[in-house]
Amino acid sequence: MRKLKNRSGSISVQIISKTQGKYQVVKTIGSGHTEQQVQKLWYLGRQEMERLSAQSKIFISEQDTLFEQAMESLANASIRTVGPELIFGRLYDHIGFNSIHQGLFRHLVIARLAFPLSKLKTAEYLYRYQGVDLGVDAIYRFLDKLNDQLKEEVEQIAFAHTRKILKGNLTVVFYDMTTLYFEASDEDDLRKTGFSKDGKHQNPQIYLGLLVGLEGYAVGYDIFEGDTYEGHTLIPFLEKITARFELGKPVVIADAGLLSNDNLKALQAEGYQYILGARIKNESEQIRQRIQEQEWKDGKVIRISRKNDAILIVAYSQKRARKDGHNRQRGLDRLEKQINRGKLTKSHINNRGYNKYLKLEGELTVKIDYEKFRADQVWDGLKGYITNTKLSNLQVIENYNNLWHIEKAFRMSKTDLRIRPIYHRLRRRIEAHICISFTAYCIYKELERILYMDKSTLSVKKAAELTHNIYQITYTLPDSRHTKSKLLKMDDQQAELCRIVQKNCWVLQS
Repeated sequence: MRKLKNRSGSISVQIISKTQGKYQVVKTIGSGHTEQQVQKLWYLGRQEMERLSAQSKIFISEQDTLFEQAMESLANASIRTVGPELIFGRLYDHIGFNSIHQGLFRHLVIARLAFPLSKLKTAEYLYRYQGVDLGVDAIYRFLDKLNDQLKEEVEQIAFAHTRKILKGNLTVVFYDMTTLYFEASDEDDLRKTGFSKDGKHQNPQIYLGLLVGLEGYAVGYDIFEGDTYEGHTLIPFLEKITARFELGKPVVIADAGLLSNDNLKALQAEGYQYILGARIKNESEQIRQRIQEQEWKDGKVIRISRKNDAILIVAYSQKRARKDGHNRQRGLDRLEKQINRGKLTKSHINNRGYNKYLKLEGELTVKIDYEKFRADQVWDGLKGYITNTKLSNLQVIENYNNLWHIEKAFRMSKTDLRIRPIYHRLRRRIEAHICISFTAYCIYKELERILYMDKSTLSVKKAAELTHNIYQITYTLPDSRHTKSKLLKMDDQQAELCRIVQKNCWVLQS
């Protein structure tokens, strides 16, 4: 392009070409009198040059012809989603699950991580994205025998990895249970209706017990009938796991749901040390009075001797007091709204949550017991722990505070891995579903660990999403007829994820 000054004083913008040493005007874009007008014409000229350049390439070279021929041979089947296998498959191998010589198990675990779907949808995913042609009947036949064949091996691999990550430090373990409900309404010998922490009282359910080490690394799991009292699961589960993995007698940490005199006696009798969450409002009148007589200030901790050689530790936190007060007020506000709308009846009067502040006046009128609400204020900010260890107050509290890792494990399993609701009906398929989900959790946890170690800004959930769009293309060279595969160019986040997984897996394996 050039600017040509005219006799009138205006400036023309032209596109010119040079052929055999001679210049020729291809097109005059226009003329302008001001610098602003000329700049606008220059911009338009650039656009026109790009358009003319594209049009001028009307002849297809031999290279272009070969490339087009190669493209014509491509089909949908030539492009596959390989991100899940590239990321989760590498972690699967790195942890050691590749010693399980069952290709279908690997597919089901990786599918649970990348696309946590029903088994029917999983079969569709495997065919569409992985080129694995499996009918859902083949998956169900595999599930029927999976748990009996693989559960112990899966737990052994998970435990070995946890022991390596924690450098053998398994002197402290954390135990908790959660309910997993079913969409089917009928019960059987495993699926029972019972108390549901999720409010799914009408749905059959099972209990899943999980034992983890520090920071939530998996040790083992078990499932129990849905009408089992969760306090009765602790000792049998501990005995089975500690015997299998030769753990000795680790310090057991669990929440208040497992607190009962029977459990405390059994733990003591079997030689276990423990730290359990305490329900200080349920303590004896003498202990409650002693707690209320204290002048509590932020950070204050007291120790009270309890029966069965146990110690009750009570700590006060202003931050917790503000949170407790806020939650109680929010619960009260919700009750008041429901009463004003006439939505509360006699059946709502129970000890579940903030319904404990309801009372019945006459035969039909439901009211709020404000005196009871105000009386509860004295407990705001107080947290109790029961232990038979020789640890200091601070060590007991710090160890118990690590219990959030197992709560996070259940949260990850229920949300990211969608372990529930369960649509299976047969016990062996339910057990297989849990086994697959437990394996997936181990891989998910390892991905979380290496992202944290590498100081990556990627979350585990975001990393899983990134795997959905990592593609590989398979093509045949036109002359040699050799077939090759190549990863398509990844974006920056995908490349970062692959780099982190490859680097950390290689370091640990070496």
